[in-house]
Amino acid sequence: MANSKRDLFQKRRLRVRSKLRKVNAGRPRLSVHRSNKNISAQLIDDEQGVTLAAASTMEKDLGLKGHNTVEAARKIGEVIAERAKAAGITEAQFDRGGFLFHGRIKAVADAARDGGLKI
Repeated sequence: MANSKRDLFQKRRLRVRSKLRKVNAGRPRLSVHRSNKNISAQLIDDEQGVTLAAASTMEKDLGLKGHNTVEAARKIGEVIAERAKAAGITEAQFDRGGFLFHGRIKAVADAARDGGLKI
């Protein structure tokens, strides 16, 4: 029996998350979520269960609402790197969720690296 797209996505997501848990080393997790219209990123401390910093195209002051392009993803990567620096975070683990590492997801990671966040 064939798996649905959602089932395959969940399997990838759980596989990525379990690998991150094994090599955690106390670093926060940079979690990225992509929808058809928007993209968002969060720095999450899994030990405390809190979000340390977040950025999304849905924020009005960024002016990117409804723009889910590679350029918007780069902007989100830059913003999350700035907010991480402001929170005193220099290193993080990249959690792509169930999304494949290319296109917009890769653009967020590359922009965060260029912004000084060590992933």
